[in-house]
Amino acid sequence: MKRRSYFGILIAFAVFAQVLFAEAVLASGIPVSNPARWMYYEADVKGKDADVFFVCPTAVVTGVNADIEDEKTREAILNATNMEIGIYNKNARVFAPYYEMATLEDYSVGGEQCKRALDSAYEDLRETFRYYLLHENNGRPIILAGFSQGADMIYRLLQDEFACPWTAQKLVAAYAIGWPCTREMTEKYPQLKAAKGESDIGVIVSFECEAPELTESLIVPKGVKMLSINPLNWKTDGTHAGKGLNKGYVQADGKAAIVKEIPRLCGAHIDTERGTLKVTEVTPKEYPALLGFLPDGSYHIYDYMFFYRNLQENVLKRIDAWKEARGKN
Repeated sequence: MKRRSYFGILIAFAVFAQVLFAEAVLASGIPVSNPARWMYYEADVKGKDADVFFVCPTAVVTGVNADIEDEKTREAILNATNMEIGIYNKNARVFAPYYEMATLEDYSVGGEQCKRALDSAYEDLRETFRYYLLHENNGRPIILAGFSQGADMIYRLLQDEFACPWTAQKLVAAYAIGWPCTREMTEKYPQLKAAKGESDIGVIVSFECEAPELTESLIVPKGVKMLSINPLNWKTDGTHAGKGLNKGYVQADGKAAIVKEIPRLCGAHIDTERGTLKVTEVTPKEYPALLGFLPDGSYHIYDYMFFYRNLQENVLKRIDAWKEARGKN
């Protein structure tokens, strides 16, 4: 799991893109213009002020990259997406593609297989983002959202697609949760900017949850420090936020229905050495890691669940902040 004149440019890109996407077909054989390529493709703009481009986390166990033409695979990817999508869709149209994600087997094997699988997944995904950008965006504010592998893919999109000021100025925020953004990344790619507060725009919202006693994990190994923001108090230092600020742990099912909700479940603070989010008032016994490659005390799979309602509220705040900053109110 390694991490890993302006108008002339726009015209040239548009001409190139129209040729590229006219017959664009991914390795799966499904054209990006085919509705079967998308879990969500909400073309109607009525009542929604922004767009969210959502990237599903790892949802497939075996094989080298996901076969997105397989019905069971498609169901697994859709279910994983539905568990999170409620955070983002209150005031945003959703665009969520099927993409040939790396599998848990790819991650477990590691090395070159994992690298190739992730690179292939990204190339597959990038075509769908470019299609959305060309055919549906029309200058609308964009939220990028992804968890775990989805967050890794979001960073890659930011690196490649948001270096252009025309695209970058449309970014509300990138919610890249469960995969580290590091200072080295932001120094290499200036368009990657870590969030500093609850309403700054064009920034990355990232954190990775773990128990106070955990000192390393496969997500954030020893020697890595991530740039995080606390989703309870929206601070980037070690200030503890008590559970009274937690507006709700939420567990949703594969149909996007809420099956469990617990207000004020846990508090949290940022570990100033690792940059991870130390979660309090819960235990690894109550919330086990479940994935064999993660140690006890890793709360990776609960990253968005622990702070679901706070994240949901924050998405709305950042959309409003973007509209105010761009004079769209």
